[in-house]
Amino acid sequence: MLEQTKNIFFSIKAAILTVIAMMTCINSTASDSWSKEREKAKSIITVEKLEMEVSFLSDSLCQGRASGTRGNVEAAMWIQRKFEEAGLISINDSWTQGFSIGPKMYGRNVAGMLPGARSIPRNRYIIVGAHYDHIGTLEGKMYPGADANASGVTAMTSLAEIFGEMRKMGKIYDSNIIFVAFDANEFDLKGSDALWNLIENERLSNPLTGETISRKDITLMINIDQIGSSLAPVTKGESDYLIMLGTSSLKKDKRNLLERCNIEEGIGLEIALDYYGSENFTDIFYRLSDQKVFVDNRIPAVLFTSGITMNNNKTWDRTENLNLEVFRKRVMLMYHWIEKML
Repeated sequence: MLEQTKNIFFSIKAAILTVIAMMTCINSTASDSWSKEREKAKSIITVEKLEMEVSFLSDSLCQGRASGTRGNVEAAMWIQRKFEEAGLISINDSWTQGFSIGPKMYGRNVAGMLPGARSIPRNRYIIVGAHYDHIGTLEGKMYPGADANASGVTAMTSLAEIFGEMRKMGKIYDSNIIFVAFDANEFDLKGSDALWNLIENERLSNPLTGETISRKDITLMINIDQIGSSLAPVTKGESDYLIMLGTSSLKKDKRNLLERCNIEEGIGLEIALDYYGSENFTDIFYRLSDQKVFVDNRIPAVLFTSGITMNNNKTWDRTENLNLEVFRKRVMLMYHWIEKML
């Protein structure tokens, strides 16, 4: 009986969201003159491109991307090139911000900013992040980390490309977007802690205006961690899904926005706003990755993921085990959602 009641509730909710989405779509179609540009910008992200980029990051050249290794540096340099190609601007006069991991061991975050309006610059920033480090090579065996987290990095750089392309075509957003690839996730999230320390100590500045980026200027943090697999569906037999945790940190009128975008854009993913229906696991996993320091400091933050699978931290976490078609759908949905959050 309880299960039947839940199904009725979700059916009613879906119907309401569909009606809202249709009304929103009708009202916005006439005033939205950027639809052609959006389609052009999105078209640069193909399944083949996603496959190639995840494969590079999980290739033997990157050696599993362990912090402090040559393979990690190869990955960082690749991310920097992607940011440059997307038209981002380096922050604090450098693409990388170094920090100490431990005795004689250092990590580096890679970060760039896509500016909002230049004529009337606003002190509003959204951070989009994903960690690029992984386990590396242990006892002669490489841990490629295709899903964890080459998929998240590729999603993040793809979003930078889409937004960068939109800006090249003249689209101006109210908020600045900081894209950051975190190092040292495997070392107690030291990369995201290092970024927060820069913000907290007012040592991060806007590369165009020179003004300090303070904690009050951060309106949202978005973290992407493991988003390429369909091996842990939220509904049995359903592979087209996306999990977003942290909606309760958003303003009430924004909490159903992902579902609305999903309907409006015809993407058709199953959306889960909790971790497999468990309140306890939702709270645990919401605080496990690089959004944690922002959550702890009461900055609105969300995590996009496709869940933990049996391939996690295994030598067979490779590109061929990902669902690239669904992966692209997830990137497109995140793009539309972020654009509305700006």
